[in-house]
Amino acid sequence: MIEFHLETRSGVPTYLQIVQQVRQAVRLGVLRPGDQLPTVKDVVGTLTVNPNTVLKAYRELEHEDLVEGRPGLGTFVIRSLAGPSLASHAKLRRDLLSWLQRAKDAGLDHEDIVALLETTLRSFTSEGAA
Repeated sequence: MIEFHLETRSGVPTYLQIVQQVRQAVRLGVLRPGDQLPTVKDVVGTLTVNPNTVLKAYRELEHEDLVEGRPGLGTFVIRSLAGPSLASHAKLRRDLLSWLQRAKDAGLDHEDIVALLETTLRSFTSEGAA
């Protein structure tokens, strides 16, 4: 089961952070069709957020046909976003972890690393490479 976390200084609304985390987990195969999302009550207790925030996130995911609510049972993943290259993710993750360690050893903090990744990705994408 997924455990949500919030980046309070990100500027991204809480409900959208939940949506993004579910999408990422489904894309990476962490969540698969049939898996249950945490109950609204559990998410509220863990993140200390308003229940309406969690409901909004889950409704957004339902609107995308990624999950479905089953009355009295919970909210379940109904489709996958994982591509055929899912098997290569493990090696890429190891490579990325190694790179992150080198970045940390070079003195970069979390925000430095995120900024470097985001600007590099934007550059990569704008050059038509992605």
